[in-house]
Amino acid sequence: MLIKTIFSGFGGQGVLSMGNTLANAAMLQGKYVTYLPSYGAEVRGGTANCTVAIGDEEIASPVASEPDFVVSMNQPSFLKFQSTLQTGGLILVNSTLVNVAAARGDIEVIEVPTSELAEKLGSIRAANMVMLGAFIKVSNLVSFQLMLKNLPEILGEGKAKLIKINKEALEAGYNYIKE
Repeated sequence: MLIKTIFSGFGGQGVLSMGNTLANAAMLQGKYVTYLPSYGAEVRGGTANCTVAIGDEEIASPVASEPDFVVSMNQPSFLKFQSTLQTGGLILVNSTLVNVAAARGDIEVIEVPTSELAEKLGSIRAANMVMLGAFIKVSNLVSFQLMLKNLPEILGEGKAKLIKINKEALEAGYNYIKE
């Protein structure tokens, strides 16, 4: 199994953090992982994306020309990266900011109001973790319970004060997706 995912959005939305968190969780669960970030020179407000590849054996290339999943936190990223998604692939979108009317007919689109859910938690900056929780539920690439348990290690000591809100955000996204 080799699954490639592109996380995309504006710089400052936590897109790279989302991918890095997933990559670290997968490594802690004994999987092979590559993480390839890409961001514009302007960073905050510019475009940012990263590719995370997770597999059961060594990964030859981190590039995802036809990813299995795309996570899109804004409209420009949705328009750009849905075209790279393989037929039958799945795209998760922040429906607070993304209009999916222009979606391809051969992919599955899951809309998650991540910005709204994060605001209800009291922190719009947690929207990326809301989306990550939803992504974990639909992709089943990592164990959600192990992600929560290992979150302090994944985020590191510097973000210890953010553990509570990040756990709440992950749970909000995970629970938003119905079985």
